[in-house]
Amino acid sequence: MADLGSIFKAYDVRGVIPDTFDAGIARAIGAAFAHVVGGPAVVVAHDMRPSSPELATAFGEGVTSQGVDVVFTGLGSTDLLYYGSGQLDLPGAMFTASHNPAEYNGIKMCRAGAAPISSDTGLDEIRRLAEKGVPAHDGPRGSVTEKDLLPGYAAYLRDLVDLSGIRPLKVAVDAGNGMGGHTVPAVLQDGGLPLEILPLFFELDGTFPNHPANPLDPDNLVDLQARVRESGADIGLAFDGDADRCFVIDERGEAVPPSAITALVAAQELEREPGATIIHNLITSAAVADIVRERGGVPLRTRVGHSFIKATMAETGAIFGGEHSAHYYFRDFWKADTGMLAAMHVLRVLGTDDRPLSEITREYTRYAASGEVNSRVDDAPGRMAAVRASFEGREGVTIDELDGMTVALPGGAWFNLRASNTEPLLRLNVEAADDAQVAALRDEVLSIVRA
Repeated sequence: MADLGSIFKAYDVRGVIPDTFDAGIARAIGAAFAHVVGGPAVVVAHDMRPSSPELATAFGEGVTSQGVDVVFTGLGSTDLLYYGSGQLDLPGAMFTASHNPAEYNGIKMCRAGAAPISSDTGLDEIRRLAEKGVPAHDGPRGSVTEKDLLPGYAAYLRDLVDLSGIRPLKVAVDAGNGMGGHTVPAVLQDGGLPLEILPLFFELDGTFPNHPANPLDPDNLVDLQARVRESGADIGLAFDGDADRCFVIDERGEAVPPSAITALVAAQELEREPGATIIHNLITSAAVADIVRERGGVPLRTRVGHSFIKATMAETGAIFGGEHSAHYYFRDFWKADTGMLAAMHVLRVLGTDDRPLSEITREYTRYAASGEVNSRVDDAPGRMAAVRASFEGREGVTIDELDGMTVALPGGAWFNLRASNTEPLLRLNVEAADDAQVAALRDEVLSIVRA
């Protein structure tokens, strides 16, 4: 098989259909995955993209060619796949390209118990084996059984966060034609909860006819913001394509920063388990660590990326972790990320408080931030070095390289500059006391990066 380096990323597989990723490649990866990961069976799910059923079936054929069984769940969100992997204690594979455009597809893979696989913990080995071919299995093929995991997934989440006693809430939800249209009704509508769901784009359509399923882009929140304002909804929820991330809109139609949601959920988890460790990646607001300490918890800073957070959760026993990109990780969900569970925590807080969401979240939003600013560069290391040279040696400035380069300035302002894993980009995040300070620091760094 041809070199698969273009589709194997740091944490998953992503490619363009059919130019770089097709059924034959999926079949080869399935065989390699079964050979590397082992186990009696593999759980397989897929999203609503037109290419997903064929790819998932081909992957399953590769798995069964190695004498390993397949538990095929059909349509599912990525966190539903993690539920299946955790509940059944089996490795799993989810066919999705998340928020990428319609012409893409990919695979998110995990070991039994939803344990992560990254380039240095098995993904590179799977790639090499898929390229050269897996040795023929000496024995019978595995079998394929179908299993509907959606009812169990919904019940499991409702057991973790009880919404039955909250006040009635009007909840606008934008599924972006992604898998939230499949999971939200099962979790939030079918359980007799006091929630009036106002659905936007719940029709499963992997061509994304309304807007890209990427809520990290503010342009893709416009429809939900308008729906919240027009309907008088108490809250808006926006899910990405595979519904593992959730973004929150308050009753004014304003986006709530993911860092504020991290701090809010952390406070809830610390009420349940005082003194627990809370993980946050180094791009989340400094307010997260402040609030965790104030609530008696232990904040722990980590690199960006789910494999790092999940590994750190396993090492420390942390109860919860959050990222700036709206990935939220729960120890009680096999240390995996689930936007649905984070949304349910927010609904519980809102439903047990008479105040509007904007007022509740104000206490968790303490600083101004730039959001992620991307710059396309030809020489990322050289531009990073130029930024370092400009700031190091200044009085009161500290620099660390946990992930890219984080520069802390006197007075609490800081910025992080890091290279993309997959594109020739430098990603900049800035935080300071107010918008003016953020803009000044952002512009100073960009003048060097883009010189």
